[in-house]
Amino acid sequence: MSANPQGGDRRTDPSLRPTSISVLVVAALAAAAVGWLLLSFTYSQLPALPWSPVLVLAVLAVAEGLLAQNTSARIQRKPGAPPVEPLAVARYAALAKASSLVGAIFAGFSAGLLGWLLLEPTRAAREDVPATVGALVAALLLIGAALWLERSCRVPEQPDREDDDSDRPTGRR
Repeated sequence: MSANPQGGDRRTDPSLRPTSISVLVVAALAAAAVGWLLLSFTYSQLPALPWSPVLVLAVLAVAEGLLAQNTSARIQRKPGAPPVEPLAVARYAALAKASSLVGAIFAGFSAGLLGWLLLEPTRAAREDVPATVGALVAALLLIGAALWLERSCRVPEQPDREDDDSDRPTGRR
C-alpha cells in the first residue's frame, strides 16, 4: 500500500526543507523597512537603545555554533562521539530554521535602525549607533550559526548498497 492512496507521485511524509536564503533576505528587507519607519516616527520618545538584545543574540549564536559542531561530529560518527537520537536532530533542525529567521528579522531591523541613525544629526542618535551595530553583528552571527546547525543536521549520503554482499535483508520484494 502506498503512502498516497490517490495514486499520485506526490510525497506525503513529513519533511523539513533547507532554509531558503531568499526567505531570509525578504524577511530582513521587510524588517529593515519597518525599523526605518518606526524610528522615523517615534525616535524622540524612545529611551536609549539597550545592549541586552546584543548579549542574547550573541549567546544564542555561540550556543548554536557549539551545538552544530557537536551534532555534526555525532551524525558523522566520529571517534569518541556518542550516537545522536533522531528526534533530537529533528528538534535541532527546527531550532536552526527558527533561529535563522529570527536572526534575519533582527538583522534587517537593526540595519534599518542603523541607516536611520547614521542620517540623524543628533547626539542621541550617535550614542545609539554602537548598540545598533552590535545588534546587527550579533544577528548576523546567529544567522550563520543557525545555518551551520541546520547543515549539521543533514544525514550524510549513504553509499549504494547494491554491491553489498552481506546477508542482511534490503527490504525489497
